[in-house]
Amino acid sequence: MKGLPPRHGDGRPFSLYNENRKEMSTNTIDKPKKVTTATLRKMKAAGEKIAMLTAYDYSMARLVDASGMDVILVGDSATNVMAGNMTTLPMTLEEMIYHARCVVRGTDRALVVADMPFGYYQGDSNAALHNAVRLMKESGCEALKLEGGAEIRESIEKILSAGIPVMGHLGLTPQSVNKFGGYGIRAKEDSEAERLLADAKMLEEIGCFALVLEKIPSDLARKVAESISIPVIGIGAGSGVDGQVLVVNDMLGMNKGFKPKFLRLYADLGTSINDALTTYISDVKAVSFPSPEESY
Repeated sequence: MKGLPPRHGDGRPFSLYNENRKEMSTNTIDKPKKVTTATLRKMKAAGEKIAMLTAYDYSMARLVDASGMDVILVGDSATNVMAGNMTTLPMTLEEMIYHARCVVRGTDRALVVADMPFGYYQGDSNAALHNAVRLMKESGCEALKLEGGAEIRESIEKILSAGIPVMGHLGLTPQSVNKFGGYGIRAKEDSEAERLLADAKMLEEIGCFALVLEKIPSDLARKVAESISIPVIGIGAGSGVDGQVLVVNDMLGMNKGFKPKFLRLYADLGTSINDALTTYISDVKAVSFPSPEESY
């Protein structure tokens, strides 16, 4: 309608995610350049590292996207950090659609990748395609991440055949925690390392656009990154890969007591938030908030 601000194809006003945008312009010049799967391939070819971080809600996605992040992963780790579950296994497709939709609404520049939850792609490739299409259509995300190699090849190929970009995930695959018996380092033995390298080459061959390697020896991760042409993103896999990913709540210090070796704390928001909350309680009880200036 005449007089309304310009909107995205999904109905979002431009002004919702970037107050610095020219709100009444329909010109695309003032829009940040969108990161795509092709962008990531070009970054690897140019030797430019890829920065990837998780987000699970609109407010955090806006902050992460505005920082210039290349990729936002809507991880099934949302069920851990947002719902308090011990593993990623309880995540449902409906919950993933909800989280991914929230992130998409808060994102303009970054490529948004969503995890396929456990139980929605293993075993039945037709069901995997149905669930993948639903996740893409109902969330608006731009790519999916699936855990596993040769054992899920048929499902990945089926999803790729529908034109859906797929990011692979090898090494420590959290959805298989019960199979592994914990979250220890993977592929330390030669036989498992050889299988991982073969799986990485297979994922490239069938058309995956990128690969996550989690918690494997850094020498092996470097070898994988040098052996395939698609970008390799590491978490606990050393610096010899094409980029890094962390859980945003972890790197901001919001999960007290969680300190794996690969995690670097870039802030201590847990302490800052606690200090702010206790000060608020004190101000309310002392009737120093609200002040006359904060009252109508």
